[in-house]
Amino acid sequence: MEAEGESCERARKKTRTRREILERKKATENRIKAAYSVKDHLTNFPHFRHYRGNGFYAHLESGHGNRLPGHTKQYIQNLLKLNMEAPFGPEWPDEEKIKKRDMVAQEACYIFVHEISNEDADKVSEFMDVGRTCSCKGPIVGFLHYRFVLEEEVPVVYVYEVQLEHRVQGKGLGKFLMQLIELIACQNGMGAVVLTVQRANPLAMDFYITKLRYKISAISPSKVNPMGPERNYEILCKVFDHEAIAVLEVR
Repeated sequence: MEAEGESCERARKKTRTRREILERKKATENRIKAAYSVKDHLTNFPHFRHYRGNGFYAHLESGHGNRLPGHTKQYIQNLLKLNMEAPFGPEWPDEEKIKKRDMVAQEACYIFVHEISNEDADKVSEFMDVGRTCSCKGPIVGFLHYRFVLEEEVPVVYVYEVQLEHRVQGKGLGKFLMQLIELIACQNGMGAVVLTVQRANPLAMDFYITKLRYKISAISPSKVNPMGPERNYEILCKVFDHEAIAVLEVR
């Protein structure tokens, strides 16, 4: 009878454990769905709608991959090719096909950077103070493509692309965009921001690791199989909670 009682107790524990796992999984999936249900993530951060730094003025605007106008699709594809063809080298033709599909997917979330002319610069200060949109936005000069996904069962914001025209690089805009995406991640209960960087792009690697304090993730190929064949990219992360630390950071 004692052995039978122990067996029943073990069965109850297994059932309870399975139920807890399913409940956690469901809660995580609901968190992802809730994040996608937000139409405009900039609404929660109105003071990030405008940028002013190093003589450059910009207005930020949200977008979705399945609702992009044709001219916007063409622009982001052209800018992506201009910036990334060299780092990818001979792999670019195949990679470009994948990225073009990714960029117009329903799950693709965007932050577009619209340049504001110097003539309208005075308006920027006014709208920055009240966190409102303005009608003085000009052409797109960059964008950030991100998604809410699960990485090793951890809900994260995965940054697919941060692309800026060369003439607006070095003005603090990249850091500003990443600060915004980290706030969006935390606001929506994500455990980390994750992104992929080509090893052939040392400037980007230095930007994320040195300036923004991202770390090479435990799920990056160089950490998963350090003795295996060398891959041409690293997966970086910045984590915000203990669960993400345990799974995504190298211990």
